[in-house]
Amino acid sequence: MSDDARDRAPLLGQGFYWQDLVVGQRFRTFRRTVTEADLVSFIGTTGMLEAIFLEADYPEGAIAGRPVPGALTYAMIEGFILQSMIQGTGLAMLELHKKMLGPVVVGDTIRAEIEVTEVRPTSRNNRAIVASRVDVFNQRDQMVMTYTATRMLAGRP
Repeated sequence: MSDDARDRAPLLGQGFYWQDLVVGQRFRTFRRTVTEADLVSFIGTTGMLEAIFLEADYPEGAIAGRPVPGALTYAMIEGFILQSMIQGTGLAMLELHKKMLGPVVVGDTIRAEIEVTEVRPTSRNNRAIVASRVDVFNQRDQMVMTYTATRMLAGRP
């Protein structure tokens, strides 16, 4: 393939430029089951060495099952968003507000629904501030987390 043909071929996985997004636009992510390996890797990497996450036989309290940190749930959903919406176009996470609504435990399958709530072009460098609401659900369609994210996205070259 020539260099010209390669440059014209669409790049798989390329995120949205800000011009491709409009307020009210909605997306949904793939689903993913949270595994024991996810939990162990995450708490080891982050140092979240809390007994409730470490001990398989931790005395049951308010949460049945093996709970995972809310930060892990958030990180997994952001991974979906990065891979599909902002790969190559996301420039910065500017603001984030999270609310945990319910537990996620090992074995739960999570997904998210995203709604674009603001698209505001900046005055410089073909960029825009894009805000979105991200609602995270488990396999029972119970909302377990909601957050708003404000990001800076690149414009079309």
